[in-house]
Amino acid sequence: MSIKRICRIGIFAALTAVCSWVTIPAPVPFTMQTFAVFAAGMTLGGFDGFLATAVWIALGAAGLPVFSGFSGGISKLFGVTGGYILGFLFVPLIMLPFEKRGNPARTLSFAGGMLCCYAFGTAWFAYVSGGGVWSALISCVFPFVLPDAAKIAAAALVSARVKKAIKK
Repeated sequence: MSIKRICRIGIFAALTAVCSWVTIPAPVPFTMQTFAVFAAGMTLGGFDGFLATAVWIALGAAGLPVFSGFSGGISKLFGVTGGYILGFLFVPLIMLPFEKRGNPARTLSFAGGMLCCYAFGTAWFAYVSGGGVWSALISCVFPFVLPDAAKIAAAALVSARVKKAIKK
């Protein structure tokens, strides 16, 4: 693995941490980490986007305050929002097989990645909170669909510009 590639992965792990700190408090906080995870997958590719997300999660699990609210620690991964944090790992992996295909397939992979993250996080939230799946959907998915779609669109725009700049 080249130094350039390692640096890019590290930069996107750091970007995800910074975006996690941009928070609107709620039971499941509104953050910009969705933007960062998608931007990593779109810019670096599925595998390196996965690595950047995994580094961010590992740093948080080790106790560094890289999650929302400047929090960290393994307990955060076992809390009500832990499923969404871990669900972010699936986003770039789902994007991976579609990154070389045309725009409709890539766009569907973005939606598939977000749905997978929602499914994993919602199931975990319902289990940990003791509420039902419907309650978790009302609290954790429905309010986030439009903001997350906007963050994904912004990530696509930023990623296209960054990829052009990287090639120069």
